[in-house]
Amino acid sequence: MKNKLVISLITLLFLSNHVSIAQSVNAYPTSLPAYAVKYNNTMFGENVFIFDPIMDMKEIQTLIDTLYNQQHPRISEFGLKRYALLFKPGTYQLDLKIGYYMHILGLGESPDDVVINGVLVSKGERNGNVTCNFWRSVENLTIVPPKGAANIWGVSQAAPMRRVHIKGDILLHDNGWASGGFLADSKIDGTVFAGGQQQWFSRNVDLGKWEGGQWNMMFVGVPNAPAENWPGPYTVIKEMPIIREKPYLILNESGYMIKIPKLKKNSAGVSWINRDKNEAVLSLRDFYMVRPNTDNSESINAALSKGKNLFFEPGVYRLDKSLKVTRPGTLMIGVGMPTLISDNGNPVIEVSDIDGVTICGLTIDAGKIPSETLFMVGEPNSTKSHAKNPTFLFDIFFRVGGSGEGKTSSCMIINSKNVIVDHTWLWRADHGKNVGWDKNTSKNGLIVNGDKVTVYGLFCEHFQEYQTLWNGNDGKVYFYQSEMPYDPPTVDAWKHDSVGGYASYKVSDGVTKHEAWGLGIYCVFYKAPVIVDNTIETPVTLGKDIHHKIIFWLNGNKESVMKSIINGKGGQVDFSKRKATMD
Repeated sequence: MKNKLVISLITLLFLSNHVSIAQSVNAYPTSLPAYAVKYNNTMFGENVFIFDPIMDMKEIQTLIDTLYNQQHPRISEFGLKRYALLFKPGTYQLDLKIGYYMHILGLGESPDDVVINGVLVSKGERNGNVTCNFWRSVENLTIVPPKGAANIWGVSQAAPMRRVHIKGDILLHDNGWASGGFLADSKIDGTVFAGGQQQWFSRNVDLGKWEGGQWNMMFVGVPNAPAENWPGPYTVIKEMPIIREKPYLILNESGYMIKIPKLKKNSAGVSWINRDKNEAVLSLRDFYMVRPNTDNSESINAALSKGKNLFFEPGVYRLDKSLKVTRPGTLMIGVGMPTLISDNGNPVIEVSDIDGVTICGLTIDAGKIPSETLFMVGEPNSTKSHAKNPTFLFDIFFRVGGSGEGKTSSCMIINSKNVIVDHTWLWRADHGKNVGWDKNTSKNGLIVNGDKVTVYGLFCEHFQEYQTLWNGNDGKVYFYQSEMPYDPPTVDAWKHDSVGGYASYKVSDGVTKHEAWGLGIYCVFYKAPVIVDNTIETPVTLGKDIHHKIIFWLNGNKESVMKSIINGKGGQVDFSKRKATMD
């Protein structure tokens, strides 16, 4: 009985924050202080603020607090404002408060070059519930909390923390329910308290200590990770097989630069303590600065055709044609959570089958006119090997509905070989605007057709057929989080052939090699008594290569059921038995 009560409380907390919260706009200050303009830089536009340690700390704190008061409430969840806060090297006496569409970046070559004496704050709006604390980020700085204080990084999906040094403790929750998250290339001197986090993915992290977590906690290349105890709920892999850290913005005597870390194999721990001084460096003067009020598909494609890299400023961009990436080595980087919207049924980005493209820090929305896909890497039937110089995708987030009308058949299709994805969230909205079975339609989140594709931190939710469809050979996924759609209206609306429902994770019959670790899949069927035969489907011979799986019945129609974990095997979950696991 006690466990059932705990589960019921967890479920209530989880679901309560997926309902729109009415807030009065007038309850929160929306006007920035008049002096805010002096922290702008004409190079970056009005939504980027740049701070120097010689500036007035009280003014900076007031500006941060005002932005947080504006961006923290749930009314801002689907708002249009986007901000980046950049800190020059030095020491600051500040508390960093981060709400929706706020991106905090240090400008040093090492995280230890920018020191914040204060706390990091991302809290829930009510009851400590942070299950909708999305679309925010912090990178490349050091936090030194006051004695006895802990940082609160209460987040869920699409809230990455990278290249951060915490000289103290950090909570990944706000004493309520949470559904995160992603931590990479960071050092935590104290304890990480996972608390009510449903799942979490950490890679290349130096830990003091880790405590807690609910269902699916995964560590890759984390030297002091807790001992693996699946389903206890830890999965531990000692080394990262292959990675190149996300490019980062710095300021030095030559001006603003982008540093591009080198490819590394079989790594563990952070990259920046004994960093490679021979990292590639690109001057930001050589980038095309993409601005939300002046640029469109035509101007951005013109820059790409001239061989330019792209730097997207914070803002919302409506694109009526896809951005065509045809030059090997192209870099597209966004700060301040820039959002790119398909405006004409077009893909937003199409990458040719080429070497070494890097795209990072973008949110991509489906538009009113249905698209076939929103993001494509490589043309269909691409065959070239890119093993020596892979394409990398960092922190790419997709939305279908929620922020407005949106329809697409799929969010991302990867046709090229050797693509590496480091954190993505593909989301058919379960709340917000224009949400419903016949409104924000989308069959699949991710489709992989290319061989030797690797994904670290794959979050994929609520699509109307397979959430993830893997057709390529020799793919690898390290950590998977997925909720099935909440809203199938009838049993017949969500079945195919003689199979009940659609598997969340589908590896096609023709695949001969595939491996995945740490898969958490959950269901909430509000309306119909949906019957899901297989939560995961693979060729029978590959079932042994899908490691550490958990399925959970969260809530909904009491007659709904997930009958098996994988290929007809593993425990059933339903209203009476809500959790099942397999090795």
